[in-house]
Amino acid sequence: MQYNWHWKVLLEAEPGGTGTYLQYLIVGLGWTLATALAAWVIALLVGAVIGTIRTTPVKWAVRLGNFYVEVFRNIPLIVQMFLWFFVVPELLPQAVGDWIKQMPPPWGSYVPAVMCLAIFTSVRVAEQVRAGINSLPRGQRLAGVATGLTEAQAYRFVILPQAFRIVLPPLTSEFMNVIKNSSVALTIGLLELTGRARAMQEFSFRVFEAFTAATIIYLVTNLVVVLLMRALERKVRVPGLIAAGGAAQAGH
Repeated sequence: MQYNWHWKVLLEAEPGGTGTYLQYLIVGLGWTLATALAAWVIALLVGAVIGTIRTTPVKWAVRLGNFYVEVFRNIPLIVQMFLWFFVVPELLPQAVGDWIKQMPPPWGSYVPAVMCLAIFTSVRVAEQVRAGINSLPRGQRLAGVATGLTEAQAYRFVILPQAFRIVLPPLTSEFMNVIKNSSVALTIGLLELTGRARAMQEFSFRVFEAFTAATIIYLVTNLVVVLLMRALERKVRVPGLIAAGGAAQAGH
């Protein structure tokens, strides 16, 4: 198949009058990052709490955490996106539901997208935090308690700092997944990068240029994330090894 590429379309004005198509896509990247970052902060907080709870000796809390993980892990992301957008506002008190439904664009799509991605990702974070904690020697917790720390203090000062150093690499992958998964938000009307690439190809009839440009932007963005996280991993690696060694000696 022969195709006449027309890359200058990226420098042409888009119909909305906000600038060129390239600027249109860059604004979409901004919404992608805003959605991903907000969702990631919530997912990290919720996932850390759920993952930690699942390693405690409190059986009812462990069961509750397991229930949370199993429910949200086994529902497809796009189904959860529709549930947050169409169903959740109807289940909330009428005043709150009406306020959400009446939010002007793009906030009416942005908030459900953030919450959906946050909860969906928190399950994966919870699994990684649980695995990181369980990978530590059992003596770590016992050593912390033996020095006079409470169970909560042992988690805060001894266990969690080491566990997060262990799970930092997979957390990097999860952040990249949040950026890519944000593309599902186009199904509820959020014009992030993929949504704007789709709009561009509908306006200009240049489907290959639109989605090739979006692909390159996604690729460059995720490569930057990888480089930044690798630098962070190098920064915490040595202190992490020192802390792990000291805690192991205390455990003996």
